[in-house]
Amino acid sequence: MSMVTAQHAEELSRGAAELGVELNAQQHSHLLGYLALLIKWNKAYNLTAVRDPNEMVSRHLLDSLSVVPYVAEGGSTWLDVGSGGGMPGIPLAIMFPERQFTLLDSNGKKTRFLTQVKLELKLANLDVIHSRVEAFTPPTPFTGICSRAFSSLQDFSDWTRHLGDTDTRWLAMKGVHPDDELQALPADFKLAATHVLKVPGCQGQRHLLILRRII
Repeated sequence: MSMVTAQHAEELSRGAAELGVELNAQQHSHLLGYLALLIKWNKAYNLTAVRDPNEMVSRHLLDSLSVVPYVAEGGSTWLDVGSGGGMPGIPLAIMFPERQFTLLDSNGKKTRFLTQVKLELKLANLDVIHSRVEAFTPPTPFTGICSRAFSSLQDFSDWTRHLGDTDTRWLAMKGVHPDDELQALPADFKLAATHVLKVPGCQGQRHLLILRRII
């Protein structure tokens, strides 16, 4: 089985265009290179529950690219918490080479994979951290903190509070709109915005919740 096919390349181009995300030739090539590594390593490392490579373009690449407009709104340093196989951090690092992305995961196998992607794709704007989020103490607050299917909003807020400040935007990628989780949001966090994400080829609902710290 070939890793990445012309069909994958075409699906990525078409899907990005549907999302209104412009890909230059290098970004397109890097995203497909990342996909090839994901397919190759997934068998041994169990990086993602999505086993079929034909589902990975929509469920991983395009899903990650769906938040590009909201990341574009600002922030020079970004943290992807519980990055796992690298979503959305690696596609975002490919899309925003002028910004710095830190990918954090407590699973050593996953951070080994992320380090391999950084080396093979020569992503100079990517840092990989093997740590529990509560134990990670960067020198300065991040301007943006994102997560995809990482935890409840309450845990996401509580565990990453020390990593940002009142200027930071927290981007939580969710499936169904998490009304119950919003009720449990810590008192020092507020919901700044909710966006419905329409991901080409993805079934089911996708939502982006943007949180801010009040104090």
